[in-house]
Amino acid sequence: METNQDELKAHLMATSEEFRALATRHSQYHKELEALEAKEHLTVEEQVEEHRLKKVKLRLKDQMNEILGRHRTRQVA
Repeated sequence: METNQDELKAHLMATSEEFRALATRHSQYHKELEALEAKEHLTVEEQVEEHRLKKVKLRLKDQMNEILGRHRTRQVA
């Protein structure tokens, strides 16, 4: 099942501008979040930004999963 998921993601990365844009933004936010998490201490502003990035990343992942679900449904039908 994981292989099908990976294949579907690869297909969407190659064929869906919407999915590719969401994945790119998700990756960018992931890198920003890693940079914040690498710091020993965060300022209040950095803590707020960390929380915001986590929420945005989750929203993007939800949108990507919605697209994956739609395409999975089409494949089964």
